[in-house]
Amino acid sequence: MLHAEIREQGYRGSQRTVRRHLQPIRHSGLPAPTTPATPTIRQVTAWIVRKPDSLAADDQNHLTQILTRCPELNAVATCVTGFAAIMDEHRGHDLPEWLTQADTTELAPLRSFTRGLRHDLAAVTAGLTLPWNSGPVEGHVNRIKMLKRQMYGRASFDLLRHRILHA
Repeated sequence: MLHAEIREQGYRGSQRTVRRHLQPIRHSGLPAPTTPATPTIRQVTAWIVRKPDSLAADDQNHLTQILTRCPELNAVATCVTGFAAIMDEHRGHDLPEWLTQADTTELAPLRSFTRGLRHDLAAVTAGLTLPWNSGPVEGHVNRIKMLKRQMYGRASFDLLRHRILHA
């Protein structure tokens, strides 16, 4: 079985040579050497999304090795890092340049994301530039929906209105 696997990878030797090479390892009584665990998709995603200076040195090395082996993932990581910098530093005016860069990657999910951003580019740019946000409003809407769900089928609209206005 091992001979068939390594033959697919280009090994030209015989099965007997493989067996002869493995014999001392089998008779030593030591366990087989462990291979390093491959990182999960979730780990790699977390490494890409996180700020590079917050990564442990070992994780940074793993990420660098992965990105050098996969040019598509490297392109995505570059785009994600650039977009995170735009969001973090409120540089919404850099968004059109980032959109052009992201479109050159030829990756369908990323191009779909950029297409969605372009649908309302002015609002997205304002959201990434201006210091204001709709967080408090969203919190109130969430609270009202929670109250409505609690009262579902038990009371009228007047009671809901009363609870919201006098809270």
